[in-house]
Amino acid sequence: MDIVGKAENLVSLVDYQDGSVVSKEIIKKDSGSITLFAFDKGQGLSEHTAPFDALVYILDGQAEIYIAGKVHLLKTSQVIIMPANKPHALKAIERFKMFLAMIKQ
Repeated sequence: MDIVGKAENLVSLVDYQDGSVVSKEIIKKDSGSITLFAFDKGQGLSEHTAPFDALVYILDGQAEIYIAGKVHLLKTSQVIIMPANKPHALKAIERFKMFLAMIKQ
């Protein structure tokens, strides 16, 4: 996906698919990446860790984000940072889209 030098609406760059999680990588560099996701209701990512901080911005919908055993309910336009080396997981309470920026340390 080439959006360099083009104005785009982030929400429209990734589409929902029934029963699925869809991802589109926007930027991938040695220093980190930016990925868009669209989760159908009930879909998610199982608990895992990452060696770097990850910023999640909810573009549309509602999600539960688990960080080190604590549940956070995020809605459209809310943001959270999942800290490096802390277990985290995500679940779609309803369909949701997110912007994920991972910055390597």
